[in-house]
Amino acid sequence: MTPTEAAAIALQDHVALWSVGEVSAIGVVGVACDALVAGLDTPGLRVLAACTRAEADYDVHDLLPAALHELGLTFYPRDGAAGREAAVPALARRMLAGEFTPSELTLRIHRRYGHALPLTERLAQLDDEYETLEYGDRTVDEVDAEVMAEARKLAGRPQCPEA
Repeated sequence: MTPTEAAAIALQDHVALWSVGEVSAIGVVGVACDALVAGLDTPGLRVLAACTRAEADYDVHDLLPAALHELGLTFYPRDGAAGREAAVPALARRMLAGEFTPSELTLRIHRRYGHALPLTERLAQLDDEYETLEYGDRTVDEVDAEVMAEARKLAGRPQCPEA
C-alpha cells in the first residue's frame, strides 16, 4: 500500500468515526494534514487541513463534503446510518493497530450499537461474554482471539457506498 493510499484510508476512517462522535473535528483536521504530507493534494483538502482548533468544530462539517469529493471519498453526515456502518471497520482497524484492546472494542461497539446492528452482533455477544467469564469455562485469551478474528473480518470489509 502506498503512503497516499494509507492516508486516504485513514482520512476515510476518521470521517466515519467523526460522523458517529468517536473522534473530534480537530482529529479530522490532523488527519487531513497527514494526508497532505503523504502526497494527497486538492484545494478542498488544503482548506480542511488549514482549519485551526477554534474553527474545526464549526467548519469541518461544511468543508468535508467538497474535500472528500475531490479525493473520491465518501462524506458521512453526523449520526447517519452509512456512517454508523462505516465506523465499524474503522474501529476494528484501530483495535488491530493496537490503539485499544479487544475488550475495549467490544465495549465501544456494544455501547454504541447494542444488539441492533447485524454487522456488530457478534462483537456485542462477545462483550457479554467478557462480563460472564468468571461463570463459564472460557478464558480472556480465548475471547480476545475471537474478537481479533471478528475484527480482521470487519477491517477487510469494503467501504460503504455513499448513502
